Amino acid sequence: MTLLSIKEASNWATNHYGKKIAPSQISYLLQYGYLRKIGNNSTTKVPLTDLKKYYDSKKNNMEKQWGKNLGEKLNWKLSFKEYREKERTKHVHRLHPYKGKFIPQLVEYFLDDHTDEFKKEIYFSKNDIILDPFCGSGTTLIQANEININSIGIDISKFNSLISNIKVKKHNVFDIQNEIRKITQLFAEFIWNSKSVKFEQNLLSELKKFNNNFFPSPNFKYKVRNKEINEQQFGKQKEFEFEQIFLELLKKYNLKISQNENDTFMDKWYLKPVREEIDFVLKLINEVKNPDTKKVLTLILSRTIRSCRATSHSDLGTLKKPIHKTYYCHKHYKICKPLFSIFNWWRRYSRDTIKRLVEFDQLRTNTFQYCLTGDSRNIDLISNLRKENSNFADLVVKNKIKGIFSSPPYVGLIDYHQQHAYAYDLFEYERNDELEIGPLCKGKGKAARDSYVDGVTQVLQNSIKYLVDDFHIFLVANDRFNLYPTIAKNAGLKIVNKFKRPVLSRVEKDKSAYSETIFHMRGE
Repeated sequence: MTLLSIKEASNWATNHYGKKIAPSQISYLLQYGYLRKIGNNSTTKVPLTDLKKYYDSKKNNMEKQWGKNLGEKLNWKLSFKEYREKERTKHVHRLHPYKGKFIPQLVEYFLDDHTDEFKKEIYFSKNDIILDPFCGSGTTLIQANEININSIGIDISKFNSLISNIKVKKHNVFDIQNEIRKITQLFAEFIWNSKSVKFEQNLLSELKKFNNNFFPSPNFKYKVRNKEINEQQFGKQKEFEFEQIFLELLKKYNLKISQNENDTFMDKWYLKPVREEIDFVLKLINEVKNPDTKKVLTLILSRTIRSCRATSHSDLGTLKKPIHKTYYCHKHYKICKPLFSIFNWWRRYSRDTIKRLVEFDQLRTNTFQYCLTGDSRNIDLISNLRKENSNFADLVVKNKIKGIFSSPPYVGLIDYHQQHAYAYDLFEYERNDELEIGPLCKGKGKAARDSYVDGVTQVLQNSIKYLVDDFHIFLVANDRFNLYPTIAKNAGLKIVNKFKRPVLSRVEKDKSAYSETIFHMRGE
């Protein structure tokens, strides 16, 4: 049997698969039992047969199977499969989680005039102005800045606008670091003698012993994947066994973990020790004098508490039910626990935010980007823009907007306010759920589809009056109900081209075959 080191396995997979495979990806496959691990941590080897079997399966099946499920006319060039996750979530793009955003490389491909020497048509040039009427978390604005294009976003969600504007704005990083340092120090003092911290340290020690004994990694994962163990039965049995240890520890530390109330999102989805820490940090943030620094710290806290909801690791995206005890985790193949402190996540995201802001500062251009909060169906773009930057508003009036690059909501897929319910609840932001287009709560029936067509049509009609005569509109959508031909017709537009791309990296690691279409529209 031929054995390779992790680095050798990385080089072999890169050559065989035709895409850069980093050593960290090989380590991931070992950790989760996709490959057998031979030797200990210092002498880890990978069987070449396992490696070949795994990457042959990926290489041979994906394009064939996806073509069968989604149709043969997939533009694999626009899959951007050559980019690793680190590149797809570069710099500020990962400042805060957001469902339903497109990858920056897709925006760059259509906006930049030199991303692809074989691209037949150039749509936009430097110093043009681009509009994104469904701005979301600001991907279009950020990429426009990178390539020297001005851009305006609009979003009905105040929190979405906050995310976008923090990403694109130039900040006083020194002041942010200074405030983070002060808050973190006070936070550490706050939890120094807390029962919950001591309880969690003891719990972690017991978990480590228990998991090493019954769920040795990666051997247990490998056996589960090869059906040598009944995961559900074994996991349920060991979950019950460890629960007795968990309850004894709670009794030992006399710790109450459930909140008294269950009325709000923050009441329901956070354990009592976590809620106390969140309130403490929020109070310190509210005392910060610099309003811009305060906004950045707010976003860090929001990102932190999203990761600290009382749910299982595999259920962060759907939130089926709160978790108040240890449980068998199907994501990590062992007994896991809910979080009892946000401290480590606060430190981790604070450092990461600073790093990403600095990275983007090294790339940013001297162009203007801003996301307005409002309803794109009827917003007066110029008057609202004038409140933020009167000179740029005058420039829009004079030169007009060159085009649109946006991804409208998909019918019945996401409730855009509800995905950040924790932030709206904690920071007491005003919500506009009733003004969302195509929300999940309205379903996918005929009435929902008709309302969606009307909504997107109105957005386009309101946007077109701000565009140049020779405009380009690009809308990214998974049009499973074939609504966009009607939308284009109703808005007085024609679809001049369609680019159907496979989407390889989706939220919550969904690996099922999925595509989206980029509709290129122009005036009739």
